[in-house]
Amino acid sequence: MTTENLAKTPLHALHLELGARMVPFAGYDMPVQYPLGVMKEHLHSREQAGLFDVSHMGQIVLRGAGAAKALETLVPVDILDLPVGMQRYAMFTDAQGGILDDLMVANLGNDTLFLVVNAACKDQDLAHLQQHIGDQCQIESLFESRALLALQGPQAVTVLSRLAPEVAKMTFMQFAPVRLLDVDCYVSRSGYTGEDGFEISVPNAQAETLARRLLAEPEVQAIGLGARDSLRLEAGLCLYGHDMSSSTTPIEASLLWAISKARRADGARAGGFPGAEQIFAQQQQGVASKRVGLLPQERVPVREGAEIVDADGQVIGVVTSGGFGPTLGAPVAMGYVQTAHNALDSDVWAIVRGKRVAMKVAKSPFVPQRYYRG
Repeated sequence: MTTENLAKTPLHALHLELGARMVPFAGYDMPVQYPLGVMKEHLHSREQAGLFDVSHMGQIVLRGAGAAKALETLVPVDILDLPVGMQRYAMFTDAQGGILDDLMVANLGNDTLFLVVNAACKDQDLAHLQQHIGDQCQIESLFESRALLALQGPQAVTVLSRLAPEVAKMTFMQFAPVRLLDVDCYVSRSGYTGEDGFEISVPNAQAETLARRLLAEPEVQAIGLGARDSLRLEAGLCLYGHDMSSSTTPIEASLLWAISKARRADGARAGGFPGAEQIFAQQQQGVASKRVGLLPQERVPVREGAEIVDADGQVIGVVTSGGFGPTLGAPVAMGYVQTAHNALDSDVWAIVRGKRVAMKVAKSPFVPQRYYRG
């Protein structure tokens, strides 16, 4: 795909002005890094505040008295009891229990749900919703009308409070309409870095003004996709299409925690979502391989796609994400390993350019998550 054919976010001109190196990502021309460089951008986000353009993500609104009940037929998550002003992590599953996408769902009140889905999946997600629940609620795509900014890091609350003091009272996963620079925005206290921070939905026309105002604050630097990836990897967070996909179930992806108790086999509203029987069976009987954290024991980054082998050289898994963790000061990875080899501290090896690199199965997150829970 040539640059001319790539979609552009409302901040595209600003990225170029800031000297970003642009790359194709999910059909968009996106900044992978700025002159500061990936390592410094990563550390700045952990120490102060980073501003990320995530406008390529898809924003969708569901409206109607039946919206929550309808959405529950597509996700293994408790939507009916999601409190107004809160959001929850969810997954679309298919008939085999595979993960079609992961998403965030917020309850705006007044029978209105606000969804944020992944960029590469947003068109198919919208079609999926329209096909399966379009007759039960009103579905509105905000793909062309709203941008999404993420302000992440320990100073994010200090910065955003200068524009809207009320955000300081929000806790992790709270979601609220907030006026920023006299513009109606939606703000959630959440993100994809493991740090405290906010995600801000803003109308396209005002996105650049808001981004420039935030970047004018002394604590804030523009951060690209490169650091976004290393931050989420250190925080043990999955990337759709890499660490999970339609060929992996929530059980295999170690995401049982994301299946609400009310929707589990012994829950008040057990099942009722695609692939429920397969997922419950796996929960009972176990799976052949599972996603685990991996710590290379040498200073060699182990990348996605590297085979994982046992002491005898037999292939027992594959790396799905990997790179250097600047905060940890060491390489980190995650991948799928056969159950017989995936206990904590198990010795496994990755094949990197034909050589074996020793790794240990490790607990993730690799860097403590610092969400603000009040």
